[in-house]
Amino acid sequence: MIAALLKGLAVGLAIAAPVGPIGLLCIRRTLSDGQRYGLASGLGAATADACYGVVAGLGLTFLSRFLVAQQFWLTLGGGVFLCYLGVRTALARPPSRAAGTDPGRLRGAFFSTLLLTLANPMTIMSFIAVFAGLGLGTHPAYGLATALVAGIFLGSALWWLLLSSATSLLRSRLSANWLRGVNWVSAALLLAFGLHALAGLPPLPH
Repeated sequence: MIAALLKGLAVGLAIAAPVGPIGLLCIRRTLSDGQRYGLASGLGAATADACYGVVAGLGLTFLSRFLVAQQFWLTLGGGVFLCYLGVRTALARPPSRAAGTDPGRLRGAFFSTLLLTLANPMTIMSFIAVFAGLGLGTHPAYGLATALVAGIFLGSALWWLLLSSATSLLRSRLSANWLRGVNWVSAALLLAFGLHALAGLPPLPH
């Protein structure tokens, strides 16, 4: 079980680490709003990774096939949402450093990245490949799968904690003008990610 947990930890770190729209949101929200918002964004992605890990690890073939079959609509929704976040980011004003924590905004940060990560059904194919490589295949050992999923969540969460902590250290050194620049760069990149997703839409399901 410990070995499976450590393997899941490594997988979670490897899947979370590549820079993409979720990483960009974590960095931008940490710089603009503080570490709690960046970490909440990352934990949303970690939760989605764990959900897909459950589907792959417990052999829920019918659900994984359904998600892949809905790739067009999920990609469309994710692309449109990224474009919306890009426009919203461009129009946002960097908040005061003295601003308090808003539980509603924390939930919004969490659920926005949760939904964005779930909107990429090809993530589940990565988990299916990993779990098959670890010998689970279509006849999973549920105790082993549970340990792996727990490790995946912890590994992913650890990455987001490290990223938000490192970014938070940089935040104290940036002026308001720099934070406005971060907003504009983030907005442009989010729009680029969204438009790229929309340009690469898979065929419409019949």
